[in-house]
Amino acid sequence: MSLNSFGSILAYAIDLESRLRDYYQAAGSNRAADADKRRLNLERVRRENVTEIKLEPIDGLHEENYTLNLSDTSEAGQKAVEGIAAQFYADVAPKINVREAQRALERSGKQHRELA
Repeated sequence: MSLNSFGSILAYAIDLESRLRDYYQAAGSNRAADADKRRLNLERVRRENVTEIKLEPIDGLHEENYTLNLSDTSEAGQKAVEGIAAQFYADVAPKINVREAQRALERSGKQHRELA
C-alpha cells in the first residue's frame, strides 16, 4: 500500500499506534498507555485538520517499508519495533503540509526514538 496522501499517512499512523498498544499490552508493558495517547492525539489532529488537507500527492512512502515484527516481545524486539516506528515518523513528517499534523508526527517520532 502506498502512503500517498495526508489521509493515508494519518490512517497508517493511527493504525500503527493501535498495533503498538496491543503489542505492549500483550508484552505486559506500560508503554501501551503511551501508544494509546499517541493514537488519540493523531485521531484528534486528523479530525481537526481534515479541512486543511491539501491534495498534493506524496511520493516515496510505502507501507511495506515499515513492517513491524509484533511476535518478538523481548527487549531487543521492542527496541526494533520502536526503531521502525521512529523511522516511519521521520520519513512522513516532512512530507505533510499541515503544520499541526506535522508537529504531532514529529513528536510521535521523537518519543519512539527515545525508546529505540
